[in-house]
Amino acid sequence: MKRLYYLTDDLDCVERISSALHKEGVSDWNFHVISKNQAGLYRRHIHSANFIQKSDAVRYAERGAMVGFIFSILGSVYVASEQPFGPDMGGMVYLAIFGFVTLFGVWVGGLMGMATENQKIAAYHGEIEAGKHLILIDAKAEEEERVRELMARTHPDAYLLRVGSTLINPFKFAHPAV
Repeated sequence: MKRLYYLTDDLDCVERISSALHKEGVSDWNFHVISKNQAGLYRRHIHSANFIQKSDAVRYAERGAMVGFIFSILGSVYVASEQPFGPDMGGMVYLAIFGFVTLFGVWVGGLMGMATENQKIAAYHGEIEAGKHLILIDAKAEEEERVRELMARTHPDAYLLRVGSTLINPFKFAHPAV
């Protein structure tokens, strides 16, 4: 899926965009708003972005899983070569090492990511803090052009900032807004 990032100054505009997109069949699952005015979004029944979308928890958890997996391999090699539990150790010990160390990496990575703003949204942090509203619209590739045309035709005051993907790449590092 594609994610379209729009920025607007006015909460009334956000409400009109929400209504127009709902009429076009875009559900709340595919429409999210990041705003400093959370109470205004709530009062107008506008779907706010959730914590997972605002933080980098998923990307960091994926990184933690990879680091944990590498350390679990190293731990298993150590246990196999040094045999600290004796020579009659079963395969369940290796499975436990893999599971525990990899999941520990996911947990630590997720905790680190919860303390970090989503890298795709961080570029617009200043605008959000200044009172603007960031609108995230998820559309299938074949629907992207229809959504863009609708937005350009009916809401020219909402600026298209970028088009990205809803997939999270753990290897991608922050970059300036495009």
